[in-house]
Amino acid sequence: MKQKVKRKQPNSKMCFVCGLLNNLGLKANFYELENKKLVGIFKPKEEHQGYPERLHGGIITAIIDETIGRTIFMNSKEDVWFLTLEINVNFKKPVPLNEEIRTIAWLTKETSRTYEGQGKIVLSNGKVAAVGYGKYMKIPIQKIANFDYQEDWKVTFKKEDPKEIEI
Repeated sequence: MKQKVKRKQPNSKMCFVCGLLNNLGLKANFYELENKKLVGIFKPKEEHQGYPERLHGGIITAIIDETIGRTIFMNSKEDVWFLTLEINVNFKKPVPLNEEIRTIAWLTKETSRTYEGQGKIVLSNGKVAAVGYGKYMKIPIQKIANFDYQEDWKVTFKKEDPKEIEI
């Protein structure tokens, strides 16, 4: 089912998952959908492999973690960031390299200090390759890192940004 994109989330400069200037990173883009799910789109390269022609399991975990973690940006009215408290991933199928992959996440529980979510990686053929659960602590960015919003966190629009995403 196609879902309308409500908003594109920012990318950082050097994050392994979303950093646009990180030459070894995934350069994932994240889109908030009208059904309150978040979709990340990325294309893993040979530098990201574990076994030949397969995405490394640690990178699969990282992209699921990032996607679930970012669900807080969709719901928060304040400047809330996150630290991962727990992440669990179950691997179902190998994730190939050099093809577009989607990761989908949604918020499942929120308290004043923490939140939880679920996510999955979907292959280009629609099959689910991995599923995950994460628990996160809400925290101001100033307590995590020296962060400059003007330099480190920007929405970069591209002509290929989707208006709708099949999930």
